[in-house]
Amino acid sequence: MLQREFTEEQQMFRDAYRKFLAAEIVPHMEDWREAGIVDRSAFRKAGEQGFLMVWPDEQYGGMGDPDFRFEQIIIEETAYARAGDWYNSLHSRLVGPYLTRFGSQEQCQRLLPKCVSGEHVLAIAMTEPDAGSDLAGMRSTAVERDDHWLLNGSKTYISNGINADVVIVAAKTDPDNNPHHMTLFIVERGMAGFERGRNLKKMGLKAQDTAELFFNDVQVPKANVLGEPGKGFIYLMQGLAEERLIGAVGYLSAAQLSWDLTAEFVKERKAFGKPVAAYQNTQFKLAELRTELDIAQCFVDQCVRAFNAGELTAVDAAKAKLVTSELQVKVADAGVQMHGGAGYMDEYAISRQFTDARISPIYAGTSEVMKIIISRDCLGGDYNPFNTRNF
Repeated sequence: MLQREFTEEQQMFRDAYRKFLAAEIVPHMEDWREAGIVDRSAFRKAGEQGFLMVWPDEQYGGMGDPDFRFEQIIIEETAYARAGDWYNSLHSRLVGPYLTRFGSQEQCQRLLPKCVSGEHVLAIAMTEPDAGSDLAGMRSTAVERDDHWLLNGSKTYISNGINADVVIVAAKTDPDNNPHHMTLFIVERGMAGFERGRNLKKMGLKAQDTAELFFNDVQVPKANVLGEPGKGFIYLMQGLAEERLIGAVGYLSAAQLSWDLTAEFVKERKAFGKPVAAYQNTQFKLAELRTELDIAQCFVDQCVRAFNAGELTAVDAAKAKLVTSELQVKVADAGVQMHGGAGYMDEYAISRQFTDARISPIYAGTSEVMKIIISRDCLGGDYNPFNTRNF
């Protein structure tokens, strides 16, 4: 495919991170899948070697380099090492920036160093049993008291939910008058009334802990309010473009691996006396997928450049999320089919590639929601025809 743009420093970072994965993460993934949770030592080891959170300033223990390509490398290599159910980027690049983007200096100084080192694990809690993509349906509430907020409610499908030491929780703070009046709270492990439910069993991503969280009269100190009260919904919307870019990079990386696994298999597997790869149907199907992958990679890389320049729009992030999540499922499904019966066996990597992929068009905004966002833009009154824009 076309040449990609990474600096020499980033290429060295990629090589070093690949070696780290091979030595410290990959050998343990099967045990962690059996346990249904990644051992906390994975976060600490990544933190010790500077691979957990690159972007925070040096005063917090990071490299101080906000270039998203470092995270892109981490996501790509983690997926290609078949360790995608270790949700390190959820911790480092999805949740972490909420602290510096909306938090106070005191909150950053108190929380970020332990997050960078891997001593503390981060999570964000938005989804509820009756509120997924529609955040306005949220039922969790918080009431202001003299020196604290009283938080009540429950969350579900929370990634890193068991491991998390610090959880950013969204709750309504004026539910009777404004369904979008939300506030973000920093809830820490050990706070009275904060309880975790079971580690939920899932179709795929077996090593990634997904949990129910319960908040029963949790007294959250006012020092743990993230940003301004009432602006939580706005903050969440501001973070969605980056969240969907993180997702798109991961979905596409997993799809690239599925294609490579399948190509390798069909070259070796024989049917009716010759390799499966010798049949035109196989060749055409893989050629189509290879083309789609390369085109998607170009678009995602362009989105990364736009994000670094502060120009990535919510619409373009939605496009990236839509096409890559659907492509991840498509390539994995084709891979299973070309593996034949072997593709249904857990011992073949393509089997898990398929089950891991199925959640991608659902979380971080369903494909249907992405289409709503995109259609509102391209059918709206402000839409510019192709030959009049970006020139």
